[in-house]
Formats: sequence, C-alpha cells, structure tokens
Amino acid sequence: MRKLYYLLIIACLGFVPTAFAQKSKTKTEAPSAPTLDAANFKGLKWRNIGPFRGGRANAISGIVQNDNVYYVGYTGGGIAKTDDAGITWKNISDGFFKVGSIGEIAICESDPNVIYVGTGEHAVRGVMTSYGDGIYKSTDGGKTWKNIGLEKTRHISEIAVHPSNPNIVLVGAQGAVHGPSSDRGVYKSIDGGVTWKKTLYVDENTGVSALSMDMTNPRILYAATWQHRRYPWKVESGGAGSALWKSTDEGETWTKIIDGLPKEVGKMGISVSRANPNRVYAIVEAEKTKAGLYRSDDGGKKWNHMTSDHLITARSWYYMEVLQTQSMKMWFMFLTHL
Repeated sequence: MRKLYYLLIIACLGFVPTAFAQKSKTKTEAPSAPTLDAANFKGLKWRNIGPFRGGRANAISGIVQNDNVYYVGYTGGGIAKTDDAGITWKNISDGFFKVGSIGEIAICESDPNVIYVGTGEHAVRGVMTSYGDGIYKSTDGGKTWKNIGLEKTRHISEIAVHPSNPNIVLVGAQGAVHGPSSDRGVYKSIDGGVTWKKTLYVDENTGVSALSMDMTNPRILYAATWQHRRYPWKVESGGAGSALWKSTDEGETWTKIIDGLPKEVGKMGISVSRANPNRVYAIVEAEKTKAGLYRSDDGGKKWNHMTSDHLITARSWYYMEVLQTQSMKMWFMFLTHL
C-alpha cells in the first residue's frame, strides 16, 4: 500500500489470489500455493505516468480502500495527488508547505482523510541533499495542510500511523546530514501531533533510517538506527549507533535485537509482514559477505542471512528499504532515486 513503486507488480500478481480463491470454494479442497507463469507477463512494459515535476521520488502512498488514489512526494516538487490511478496528477502542497523536499507520506487506514507528511529527503546523496522543516498534517485528504512540529529534524525517513487511531503516530527522524544534532530518533504523539515525545534516541550522530509497525498488533514496532555523516568528499555510514530495535508497548520503550546480525552495520531498512507478523525482513549494509537481506521468523529474536547479493545493497547510503505486499508472503527491494 505505502509505495507506488510496486503498483504494477502487485497489480499483475493481484489476480492470482483471487483466481485461487475461486478454485478453492469447496470445503474439501486443500489450498495450495499459487503458481506464476512468466509467459503471461511478456507483453508488459514499463511506462512513465508522471508527474513530471520535482526530481527524485522519495515517498509514494496509496489508500487501502481506493486503489485509484495515490500521493507522491519529491525532493523539490512537494506533493502531487492522483484520483485516477496516475492518469492525471495535481500538486496539493503549493501554498501550504514552506519546503519542497518530501521524505515520507503516511495515511491512516481507518480514516484516509488524515495524512502525515515528513519533509526532507532521506536519501543521503551529494552535497545537494535538501532538508525539510518537520511534519505536515492534513485532515481533509490533502486539500489543506498544517505544520505540526519537529521542524529541526531536517530529514524524516518513516512515519507509522496507528491503523485505527489517527491520533497515534510515530516518526522516524534521520536528522541532520552534515553535522551533529540531538533532533533525531523516534518521536511519538498521541494527540495527532499537538505534542511530541522522543522515545528512542542513541546520540547526536545517529538517526532513524527505518520504522515499521505491526499492523495486526500496533503495540509492536521495529526501528533501524543509522550513524552517518555526509562530508563534501565522502559519506560516513555505520558505527556503534547503527542497530535494529523492537518495541512492544507502542514505541514507549525499545530493545536491541541483534542475534544473527553482523557486529558492524551501516544503514538498514526493516519491514514486518502482515500475512505473518512473526516474520520480519531487514536489508542490511555491512561488509560484502555479510551485507544483504536478513529474515526473522520469531519477531526479531533471531536473524538468518538470506542473500548477500551485492546488487541489493550497493550505494546503501542512497537507498535502503525492504517492503512486502499485505496478503502474499513476498518481498521486493526498494531501489529508486535513479
């Protein structure tokens, strides 16, 4: 749901569970795993559906109840919205936002009129990485917006909204790119952004690169912290501050989850499955043989290294996310910002 980068992939796969369900209507038939025939997809071709303003796309989110509505955020173009699955787009942030750089868009599933946007691109590129001024919120589906704080966080990577309570929201703040700052970590609000409390903070050089909520049990969250610094001539990525964390009390307290992970890690992404919330994926920057995709089948207690394919962790400071479909036990790498 959250990222449109997989819209075409998921749309292509979407007929498989439906067709399978029709075959398995009788109680006597035992369900079996759906199969895919690659020949059925030979005619598919990618095409650019826009919008054509703003440069790199950092965040795209959709509405669970309406697969025609999507919001996209850019590094310099603000936010655009489509009501017709990408045929037409309209900018909805001009006149409300003081910045054009967007890092994250999160929509409340129980009330899709409530939208939270984190500003500041989270891909640490060259010296031209653009920063933001905190969180913006809309309660009317993007018609109007209001800045609700966290102005000094600079770069926001992830936002998690409680599935049934739009007032409970957690923010993963990556923080300043070029210097130390205490305005980073995980922030939580229980009043829709009127007030904020920092619940996870490592140090002035370590921010949050990923945040994932168990939507079947929103008391459980996972976070990835990232120690990093961007200099004009290089990127420092990794250090003692980089780690994976888990909370079982709606983000109030956090515990490191490290069993099976490399001792030295850099930037990471994390995602918990809806189909099986005990299954959690993490994409990890580390030395070459230890980098790659990791999987936990016990809620993060222990991690297993699934692949060290260098293609999914190259330029980790630039992009590093792992996402899953809601109903099928599949994962897709998030490789954007080309």
